[in-house]
Amino acid sequence: MSQPMIHILNGPNLNLLGSREPDIYGHDSLDDIARDCAALGATLGVQCALMQTNHEGELVGMIQSARDQAQGIIINPAAYTHTSVAILDALSAFDGPVIEVHLSNIHKREAFRHHSYVSARADAVIAGCGALGYELALRQMARMLGRDHRA
Repeated sequence: MSQPMIHILNGPNLNLLGSREPDIYGHDSLDDIARDCAALGATLGVQCALMQTNHEGELVGMIQSARDQAQGIIINPAAYTHTSVAILDALSAFDGPVIEVHLSNIHKREAFRHHSYVSARADAVIAGCGALGYELALRQMARMLGRDHRA
């Protein structure tokens, strides 16, 4: 049996992790997160493909591609969380589980960050755990896909 593929999609400015506002977003880079997810995925019996873009349409395209390539999506849409109906619509066309991740606790931040369009589609939401949120999301996704090895 082949390993399920999980697409880990990241929105604008997440390419600056580790150097952008580390007091809010932490010191881990997106490369650190990708490496950690790949290692954890191997122990959980899933494959991970981490992608990032600063462009809304490109993120929509990544979600649409996942329809044919992935069994689950973990997404940190960053600022598009609060603005993009297009991303919500693309996620709604995806048949597998979706987990929304935020490094910071968006509910403790500015009022405009309290609403998430993505949450209307997400099967789970993880916020405020920093880079650990990706690990938690990956463990939950493995369980949702029947790959619970309790690694």
